[in-house]
Parts: sequence; C-alpha cells; structure tokens
Amino acid sequence: MTPGLLTDRHRYWLLILPALAVMIIFYIWPLVNILGISVTEPEPGLGNYALLAESRPIQTSFIITFRVAAITTVFCLVLGYIVSYAIYNASKRGVGLMVALVLLPFWISVLIRSFSWIVLLGRSGLVNDALMGMGLIDRPLRLMHNEFGVLIAMVHVMLPFAVLPIMANMKGIDRSFVNAARGLGASEWTAFWQVYFPQTKPGVLSAALLVFVLSLGFYITPALLGGGRVLMISEYITYQIQEFLKWGTGTMLSVTLLVATGVVILAAARFVNLRRAFLERG
Repeated sequence: MTPGLLTDRHRYWLLILPALAVMIIFYIWPLVNILGISVTEPEPGLGNYALLAESRPIQTSFIITFRVAAITTVFCLVLGYIVSYAIYNASKRGVGLMVALVLLPFWISVLIRSFSWIVLLGRSGLVNDALMGMGLIDRPLRLMHNEFGVLIAMVHVMLPFAVLPIMANMKGIDRSFVNAARGLGASEWTAFWQVYFPQTKPGVLSAALLVFVLSLGFYITPALLGGGRVLMISEYITYQIQEFLKWGTGTMLSVTLLVATGVVILAAARFVNLRRAFLERG
C-alpha cells in the first residue's frame, strides 16, 4: 500500500470523523438511552412493551395516529397533484408566483398556522359566524376538538411537503410524449392517464412517504386542534412523561413509533428510490 494511498485514506477519515462523532453523540447515544429507559423503568424487563398488547388507550392512540396520517396523506396527494399540475402548465411568469405561494407557509411558524385554524374553526370563529350570519345554521358547529379539525389543519400544514416532490418530478417530464399521444388520436384524458400520470408516480410515491412519515410524529397541530380528544401518539408520549412521570411508558412508545416509522420507510423502499427521492430532488 503506497504512502499516497494511506494519506488519502487518513484524509478521508479526518473528514468524516467529526460528522460521525456528532451523529453518535447527538443522535445514536440519545436513542440508546431512550431504549435503555424503556426496558429499565420502573423495573427491568419488557413490561412496558407488554402494554402494547394490554392497554386499550395505547392501542387506540396508535390507531388514531395511523388513521389521521393516512387520511392526511391521501388529501395532500390529491390537492398536491392538482397544485403541481397547475404549476406545470402555468406560464413562465405565473410559475414563480405560484411556487412562492407554495413555499410561503415554510416562512410562517407551524404554531401560528395552527392558532389561525383555531380562530377560523372555533365556536365563535369566522366560519361559524359566517354560516350563522347567512342563516345556514342555528347554532355553532363543532369544527375543532375532533378529527375533522385536526385533519383540516394537518392537510394545510403538510400540503407543501406533497407539492414539492410531485412538482420536482413533473419538471423532468418531456411534454412531447403527451403531444405525441394527442397527435395519434388519444383523447386528453387518455393521454393524461396512460402517458403523463405513469411518469409522475415516483413523485407521488415520494410525496406520500414524506407526508405520511412526518404526520406520524406530528405534535403541535393535533394537540391544539384536537384539544386532548384526538390523542395522537406524540401527544400521548408527552402526557406520559410530563403529567404522569411514566418515563418507561413514554420511552417505550417513542421506540415503538420509531420502529413503526422505520418499517414504513423500509416497505416504501421497495417502490421508491429513496436516494433519488430525498437527495437528488431535495
């Protein structure tokens, strides 16, 4: 082995060791500690994990979490595809404005956006006041502190995460394929469904994975709009640790959610090129 090769190898390790040390100290070690607490508090063993099969509230919380995440993903994909397709077909002057509107929510705190929905959906909110003012309802509708309000706010928060991957995928599609299909006699719908849409599937799958995984661990919006009645797993963890001081149960739920997220990502890897989805288009 030549000295030059050794030098290059040493330089390589000198470059990655700081990043590796940061990962170990700030990410891997805390996860190891969380795993350790989950099997040692309040007593050593797997008693905390047995609650997954025994505790109905925990099971209900997981069901709510996955249901809300799945419904949020479906609505975000439908709306995100429509928005992305509109941007794809917009004029050059309109594209910049539309992309800016998609990116605008990233410049506003999630907390502020969630409180805005409280102002809109509350019993004395703008929506109820408008409906009562038009004589459509006699008393305020219950638009929040339930899954309906949580879903509306979640879709609003997560929609940009669906638009960006789909839009990035559409930018790489050659318009000539659709034009050729139309020239050969295909209807507009046939050209879209059989020629254009299949080329956008990688972007749709990437958006679905991104939105679903982020929704699984979301906390602020479900906590504010759910009002404690739509208890997703992240809020349930907070209650266990802060209110009941059950560190073992809380860390067990954290580990379980992490494992469930990992399983979802591994399953999605069979259909989505994760490197291409999150690195090349990121």
